[in-house]
Amino acid sequence: MPYGKEAKEELVKLVQGKCLRVLVYDEDRYGRCVGDIYCNGKFVQEVMLKKGLAWHYSAYDQRVELATWEKEARAKRVGLWASSNPQKPWEWRKDKRQGR
Repeated sequence: MPYGKEAKEELVKLVQGKCLRVLVYDEDRYGRCVGDIYCNGKFVQEVMLKKGLAWHYSAYDQRVELATWEKEARAKRVGLWASSNPQKPWEWRKDKRQGR
């Protein structure tokens, strides 16, 4: 997955071995929990989006602040946004399933 390794490494550094607070507010179509994660008072999604290490998946969460943090990271060209044409993870997975 494009930029997946870097994102995973940063996420592990951020949360591994720490006490997390998870606020589940929904379930996706596959029955998986959708929620917010906090680690030592930090909103994990905010940290990852601002570093350009995550995509805002608006199909499940339309909060303006998430879109804003992604837009700011894009403008600064940090993380995955340093690439001229980053591929969305859900499109990458679809291509892999179709053998592209």
